[in-house]
Amino acid sequence: MTRVARVLLVDDEERILGALRRSLRREGYELVTAQTPREALAKLEVEDFDAVLSDHKMPGMTGVELLARVARLQPNTARLLITGWAQAVSPGDKDAATIDAVLPKPWEDAELKDTLRKLLAARAS
Repeated sequence: MTRVARVLLVDDEERILGALRRSLRREGYELVTAQTPREALAKLEVEDFDAVLSDHKMPGMTGVELLARVARLQPNTARLLITGWAQAVSPGDKDAATIDAVLPKPWEDAELKDTLRKLLAARAS
């Protein structure tokens, strides 16, 4: 029996979380949401995830900072940043946080699905 991939979606805007859930709901993943980086970290302390998809600009902590912490807590978890401010994320920031992919907001559903699928497949092999 194949295990269902668990994906944590993190964004401080409920409407964005809803849009991400709608984009990914038919992909067969178990989708879990968090509206703050603090809530995401609390979930990551007690649950395992195959991927974390985080917004960048959030109150209290950026997505880059959150994904750097994800890398330490769950190093085998795929880390994706979604942002309307891609130019604000330097290659050095991306490398330091070991972010696997940066996707623009608004995202293309096909690109989001394809990127997530490829990262999860690479982690599984």
